[in-house]
Amino acid sequence: MTTKSKLMLIVTIMLLGLAAATIVNIALNFREYSIKNATQKAQMAASMVKDGITAHMVAGIMDKREYFINQISSSEDVEFLRLIRSEHVIKQYGDGFDKENTKDAIDEKVLKTGKSVEKITETAQSTKLRVTIPYKATSDNTVANCLNCHNVNKGEVLGVISMEFDITETRNSGMMTVLKILGINLLFIVVVLLLINYFVTPYMKLFSNMQEGIKKAYSGDFTHQFISRVGGDAKSVVNQMNSLFRKMQETFGDIKYNLATFIPQGTALSNDPLHEAKTIISELSDIYKFKKTIELDGSKEEVYGRIVDILKLKYHVGHFAFFEVNNITAERRLIHSTEEKTICYEKTNKNALNCRAFRTSSVTISTEFPNLCKACLATDINYVCIPFYINHDISLTVSMTSDKIEEVNLMKKNVSSIKHYLEAAKPVIESQILMEKLKDTSLRDGMTGLYNRRFLEEIIDKIMSQANRNNDTYAIMMLDVDFFKMVNDTYGHDVGDKVIVALSKILKSSIRDSDLAIRYGGEEFIVMLHNASDEGMMSIAKKIHSEFAKLSFDVGNGQSLQKTISIGIAKFPTDGDSIWKCIKYADTALYEAKNTGRNKIVEFKPDMFKSGEEF
Repeated sequence: MTTKSKLMLIVTIMLLGLAAATIVNIALNFREYSIKNATQKAQMAASMVKDGITAHMVAGIMDKREYFINQISSSEDVEFLRLIRSEHVIKQYGDGFDKENTKDAIDEKVLKTGKSVEKITETAQSTKLRVTIPYKATSDNTVANCLNCHNVNKGEVLGVISMEFDITETRNSGMMTVLKILGINLLFIVVVLLLINYFVTPYMKLFSNMQEGIKKAYSGDFTHQFISRVGGDAKSVVNQMNSLFRKMQETFGDIKYNLATFIPQGTALSNDPLHEAKTIISELSDIYKFKKTIELDGSKEEVYGRIVDILKLKYHVGHFAFFEVNNITAERRLIHSTEEKTICYEKTNKNALNCRAFRTSSVTISTEFPNLCKACLATDINYVCIPFYINHDISLTVSMTSDKIEEVNLMKKNVSSIKHYLEAAKPVIESQILMEKLKDTSLRDGMTGLYNRRFLEEIIDKIMSQANRNNDTYAIMMLDVDFFKMVNDTYGHDVGDKVIVALSKILKSSIRDSDLAIRYGGEEFIVMLHNASDEGMMSIAKKIHSEFAKLSFDVGNGQSLQKTISIGIAKFPTDGDSIWKCIKYADTALYEAKNTGRNKIVEFKPDMFKSGEEF
């Protein structure tokens, strides 16, 4: 049912209700008035009969009363008129004409109580009014002193005058009046409804038009044109609404389509784009705050920690692993895991190409196909793996797991949102990688690729703390190319550089990943062997010494050059309680090697110090 129909129905019901109430009220009042008026007339007629009978009695012509009664009874409104004598009068004067004794219970009641009775009898065809009044004895010392003729006491009932009137015509006249009022009310209702329809229809059309426009606006469509035939304020409102919708279309229309880029692909738009826009803007605000926060973080690891917090606190992921993948070597490093073991085979960390998500650069969801990723150990849980490319050097992988299908569905729903956070973190991570590269460059020797003295100065305290905490040991070797200055002076710096580079390569190939090789300055190098035994230390020193001695350097003109090195060794913490001391002791041992003929390996001994030279 339309709004207009509802309005017309409500108004009609209200008007009909008002008309019905009015008619009922009028009918009741009219009936009451008609009965009251008829009763008054009946009482008046009864009083006239009483007075007439009294007059006959006084005049002594009671035997002539029948004519008087018949004259009154002949009226067309009077159904009957009778006189009823009391027992006292009957005893004194007899029954009277036509046995003027009681005819029904009403007569008996009035004779007994001395009180008047009015009774209305209604049928579908007629309405009768019965009036019965008592005739009481009076003694007012006038001509009409009843006690002069009747053997009764004052106030006793002498008789009853009973009359019945036909007031059907009065009732019918009232009904006709009510019907006329009803007709007038119905005519009034019709006129009112026609007027309401005439004046309200334009507003109803405007209202329907506005409903249609608002419905479209609710779906993000502000192209609706409001139309109205109503003038005045309504016309002004229509013009303002059209102006507002044009502006909304120009602004929100663009915003809606721009925000659509943040809606996950394959996800249907909601029926409430305003709420959708609010949700997206709220997420953009959270992402903006996240980005501003990580921009002030001091390292890539701190940024990774923020991503872990987002997965835990915002998306409430209970089980996940977070990896960094080296795109060049395909090695994968675990950044964070909520479990002791990940769901992947160990070989995947050595070769991330075994990971389907990384290899295909697409989100891998286990519910899409049985045993989807062959690198996965899990058979009783589901997983959602998200790969994310940072730059040429590294990528990230987030592997979320759950044994509850509803949690997996929630993970799938959140994939796009999680990617937004990774996208926000991408430039910051790239910046941190660049900073690490720059820092690494500043801490490495440009010619050999080995760490430089600055690196040693920055890392030495950390190495000391870790060594003291873990009871680690270090064998420290100080190396120097014998008569290196003569090479530069004789053959030039190009040949000298070749010698330095060749020695650095031997150092790199001779030590483990846990060891350090550092170009300390010029032709001096330091090698720090982590937790090496005395035999292992000497084995590496001899290897470096012999391998370098085997090298031959082309110096031009068909000539070649071979060089040797001297090595001094000190052990931490055997020889000194700090690594800096041991570096000094290794330098002392190197000095001893040079002073005793060069081209040799010398271990530090305390007696190498002259008196007062110790730290």
